[in-house]
Amino acid sequence: MKVIGITGGVGAGKSAILSYIAKKYNCRIILADEVAHTVKEPGQVCYRQLIQLLSEKILQPDGKIDKAIMASKIFSSDELLEKVNAIIHPAVQDYIVDAIASEKKENKLDFLFIEAALLIEAGYLDIVEELWYIYADEDVRRKRLKASRNYSDEKIDAIMEQQLSEEEFRKYCKVVIDNSKTLESAYEQIDRKLGDYL
Repeated sequence: MKVIGITGGVGAGKSAILSYIAKKYNCRIILADEVAHTVKEPGQVCYRQLIQLLSEKILQPDGKIDKAIMASKIFSSDELLEKVNAIIHPAVQDYIVDAIASEKKENKLDFLFIEAALLIEAGYLDIVEELWYIYADEDVRRKRLKASRNYSDEKIDAIMEQQLSEEEFRKYCKVVIDNSKTLESAYEQIDRKLGDYL
């Protein structure tokens, strides 16, 4: 089983590519964002720590953490955001490392893909066997984000400024999938690459 990390800037089309891979290949896909929600659930590893840090005001009546309330609390404070990240990021990484170990033990999959916006920054280089950069021209990404998410130019600028530059992505990623044109063209690149491994 080969462990591959998938990363790339906002609007590059990572979701569409992963959806194709999921349908076509014998694999498991782990989305770090989804794991981050899982580890915040009641009874999970981050739940108590987050309540201690942010108080019970972040809870919904059913005892779950209210994402909107939590977000409004932490985004007004860089210090709180750092503390929350220091709780969640290691828990997400532990979850993923455990998932890789159990899939390797079962030995039924050809590939395990991990998708996260911050794969490089959050230290996943040691966890995955190789990194793939899903690339798309900035103009293409902007058009997609306006069409699919209705983002303003200001919002897109703010997100892009937070992300690594194309040079940084390319420096760490062994494989670049160009998703600037049609999805079919990106699928062909994926099939060629994964075909080499099978």
